[in-house]
Amino acid sequence: MARETALRGRTAAGIAALTALAGGLAACSDDRGPEGAAPPHAGGTGPSGAAAPATHPFTGGRTGLRNPVLAVKIENTAPALPQSGVSAADIVYVEQVEGGETRLMAVYSSRLPRRVGPVRSARISDLHILPQFGRPAFAFSGVQSKMKKYIREAPVYDISQDNGGAAYFRAGPKPIPYNLYADPRNLLKQAPQAGPPRDIGFRFGPAPEGGRPTRSFTARWPAATMGFTWSAAQRRWLASWGGRPDLAAEGGRLGGRTIVVQYARTTRSPFHDFLGSYTPLIHTTGTGRALVLRDGKSYQARWSRPTEAQGTTYTTPDGKPIGFAPGQVWVVLLNDGKPRIP
Repeated sequence: MARETALRGRTAAGIAALTALAGGLAACSDDRGPEGAAPPHAGGTGPSGAAAPATHPFTGGRTGLRNPVLAVKIENTAPALPQSGVSAADIVYVEQVEGGETRLMAVYSSRLPRRVGPVRSARISDLHILPQFGRPAFAFSGVQSKMKKYIREAPVYDISQDNGGAAYFRAGPKPIPYNLYADPRNLLKQAPQAGPPRDIGFRFGPAPEGGRPTRSFTARWPAATMGFTWSAAQRRWLASWGGRPDLAAEGGRLGGRTIVVQYARTTRSPFHDFLGSYTPLIHTTGTGRALVLRDGKSYQARWSRPTEAQGTTYTTPDGKPIGFAPGQVWVVLLNDGKPRIP
């Protein structure tokens, strides 16, 4: 009965109980594009009234230290490309979804793009990732009916298409459902109490000693690949999708200063899509191995996240914190397996 009580709660502990249930069933921001703008609350006190950190905990930069946190689900299949607004995100999560494809969750705080999308539906793994951000605003196009109660119980402000009003609009030549976009500023107007940034475990600073010179890394899922190639000229990793350059709708190439390849146990959740494919559940609490890419090198790492209310730390095999390069961070979530480095 304790587990059922937790599932009805509106806390991170409630979402942690769902993990157990599902598992049983199975600043440098110059690399993020030219269109960013400060979100509402910039320069003021955050909704919690807490003092701002000295640097932004998502990017290591010095702007937007009290701005609210907004997470947006974005399609990541061929019909959706090129995507809008990803280059302005502080953090980009890449998650496996049904059929072995992937979807992005872009997290914004230090600045906002003019528009973001194509916006798509949420997945259960999102609700296990987001509690570490406190209570962020969460934008998505919808969820299957039996997942709605878990959205209501999650520590997020639901500003989905059902609740976001005029913040959402359809635009461009892409067919439905790949033409739904949102205005991030208008999204945040629907969640005026969205929490400010807080420590999620990232550490920014000098690179660790050693490291392996690495020109590129390819992440592989059952039906998708994403590559990251080091560009010394741009001082960042340039993304590719399916072997082709992963371009931003606003111009330029997607990619980040630091790429975290996090290997996490992935199991079947209680949810399925309309074709019957199961929805993966990515277990982002506990411990595991990782690979951190920065400055043209790769570093073997360990990740640790004790509870869903806490952030994820990344350390060297001997336990020293790994400093990220200031700027955009990508967290690429892969089912636990051996890394592939060309």
